[in-house]
Amino acid sequence: MAVTAQMVKELRDKTGAGMMDCKTALTETGGDMEAAVDWLRAKGLAKAAKKAGRVAAEGLVGIAEAAGKAALVEVNSETDFVARNEVFQALVLQIAEAALATDGSVEAVKAAKMPDGSGKDVETALTDAVATIGENMILRRAAVVSAEPGVVASYAHAAAAPGLGKIGVLVALQSNGDKDKLAAFGRQIAMHVAAANPLSVDIDGLDADTVARERAVFAEQARESGKPAQIIDKMVDGRMRKFYEESVLLKQAFVMDPDRPVEAALADAERDAGAAIAITGFACFRLGEGVEREEEDFAAEVAAAAGGR
Repeated sequence: MAVTAQMVKELRDKTGAGMMDCKTALTETGGDMEAAVDWLRAKGLAKAAKKAGRVAAEGLVGIAEAAGKAALVEVNSETDFVARNEVFQALVLQIAEAALATDGSVEAVKAAKMPDGSGKDVETALTDAVATIGENMILRRAAVVSAEPGVVASYAHAAAAPGLGKIGVLVALQSNGDKDKLAAFGRQIAMHVAAANPLSVDIDGLDADTVARERAVFAEQARESGKPAQIIDKMVDGRMRKFYEESVLLKQAFVMDPDRPVEAALADAERDAGAAIAITGFACFRLGEGVEREEEDFAAEVAAAAGGR
């Protein structure tokens, strides 16, 4: 596959590696973008395999809560100006409330009835809002988290209003312990998730392909060092432990007490609540995450305009 300048630019944006290194990586991997990211990481030329496209989506993340359940939705708009509009904010909260009666899939939420008594479904309400506000809006994603018995704690970061923010988090705590204690600890964990961005609650919850990919990259890095095979195995195991400490909620350093992992704070919370606590799941939406902004090349436009004269 021919390596284009656009492919090289995209890989450079993702990894921060040099242009020539990116071109070499794409050439070596036959133009496979993800494989090229791994190639650069193995060579120590990229810091992470995260996609680094600049986000374009504006809007809000909304939260609605009920006993033992909560819903999270992301509704995107074209501009931040609309996100500050009280009509839009009320719409997002109502969509979150409607989501409580669904399984959390976008299709189910779109079909759910709005709680304002209008009889409209969410999709129709969004269409009407587009006509009223004059800007495109979409329900991008949704999630419903529950805990029975127990509580679902929530946190909205950069809050525009109660239950609305740029980051929204839900955490399910399954327990027969004191509800107030559970709610307080759950909010701390939700704040931690917003800050630390874990991939899963525990090691078993990690995607198997992700684990295999990290191990393969670490193994290639270790082989590049020229160390003996038995040392390489130990190096890989050590780097995997570090990966777990960075990516798994229970293994991460607790943001409220960085000298201890979350699992140690959980043990303290169990004693405080008077019962065992299982963190059974979480959902975290970061506004516009994964949506790339289309960047206008003004220099190219000027050059093209000049050439057309």
